[in-house]
Amino acid sequence: MLAKREHSCFELNKKLCQWYENDEVEAAIVKLTLEDYQSDERFASDFAQMRFTQGKGPIKIAADLRQRGIEQFDLSKHDFFALAKSIKIRKYGKTTPKDYSEKAKQQRFLQSRGFDFEQIKAAFEP
Repeated sequence: MLAKREHSCFELNKKLCQWYENDEVEAAIVKLTLEDYQSDERFASDFAQMRFTQGKGPIKIAADLRQRGIEQFDLSKHDFFALAKSIKIRKYGKTTPKDYSEKAKQQRFLQSRGFDFEQIKAAFEP
């Protein structure tokens, strides 16, 4: 599984416990971690970069990481303000909507992508 992509310890445990005994899985994961074949830090970094490239915001990325068993991660190297603005421009253009309902629709779209209020607000500034 690790040859295809990085996995968190939680993911590996969940997948391997379907076929093997729990204590065998635990021992295998410890060995993989000690030999640096598996790393939660490396997984979190790669996963965050992949989701950032897909246009996801920090709220969505953090929720996805926690779902995969990663509690500590660093998203500070990514510029989510610029990403929110570029996604807004790519989907809706550079013009700011004149009516409230269209602006609210665009804001809901960015919110569904996982951007926070400040990032969404900055996406609409000239």
